[in-house]
Amino acid sequence: MARENVNDLLAFIAVARERSFTRAAAKLGLSQSALSHTVRQLEARLGVRLLTRTTRAVSPTEAGERLLNGIAPHFDEIEAQIDALSELRDKPAGNIRITASDHASRHVLWPKLKKILPNFPDIKVELVQDNGLTDIVTERFDAGVRMGEQVAKDMISARISPDIRFAVVGASSYFAVNPEPLHPQDLVRHVCINERLPTYGGFWAWDFEDEDGRALKIRVNGQVAFNNIHTVLEAAVDGFGLAYMPEDIARPYLDDGRLRHVLERWSPYWDGYYLYYPSRRQSSPAFVTLVEALRHRD
Repeated sequence: MARENVNDLLAFIAVARERSFTRAAAKLGLSQSALSHTVRQLEARLGVRLLTRTTRAVSPTEAGERLLNGIAPHFDEIEAQIDALSELRDKPAGNIRITASDHASRHVLWPKLKKILPNFPDIKVELVQDNGLTDIVTERFDAGVRMGEQVAKDMISARISPDIRFAVVGASSYFAVNPEPLHPQDLVRHVCINERLPTYGGFWAWDFEDEDGRALKIRVNGQVAFNNIHTVLEAAVDGFGLAYMPEDIARPYLDDGRLRHVLERWSPYWDGYYLYYPSRRQSSPAFVTLVEALRHRD
């Protein structure tokens, strides 16, 4: 196969996976017009339309979907085999893409990565913050980070954090004019700060557990909502209502008295964060090195 044919196919795969000429062009380092021209040339050469283009979206046609499913895994395997050659080097090398929530990225992954990466200059890590339940295979991530109960059963996983406790917190200024809730159900009468879940589009329900271990979910209301836990924290400190967040984020503010932890006996510990990945990633020495560096040890 001529080299230009291979490049055309790679261009098509990028657009079909990204569902966008703009994102695919940025990923490939090409101009959008050049990429569009390349895909049109491929369609003309094959004599079939591969992509449906609208002003808002790009999606594969039936022929395009068939071509994508037929050839993309082979290119992925070639890339994986090339990455595996790094085991012949003196030090592990390769590119690793990880998706994780804002909390996991800032408070679990980065503190560990910044210690290990200087020892392995040929390992390059791209860390993408996303609070949604991203499909790491479809989005071509090497790994993702989720709390234990959210990890799919067909994935390999490694624990990278201790158990996590979520806390309901509020500022002194809030409690100066509002009573402290004594039961999770009291929250429906309080002003609360919501966090939106991008995967489902709704607000995050606050999870609690009674003395018998029964789960209790409470949906709250308030004046403000965010899609980033650190902005939720800032709003809580500013007195805009009660907030629900990992206790470690709030700890400095709890220690200095700017925030108060309420409903503590209703706030259980949950299974911590896990790095999860498909089995094909096991063969890369760079990836193995990273997993071992991130692994939680009691």
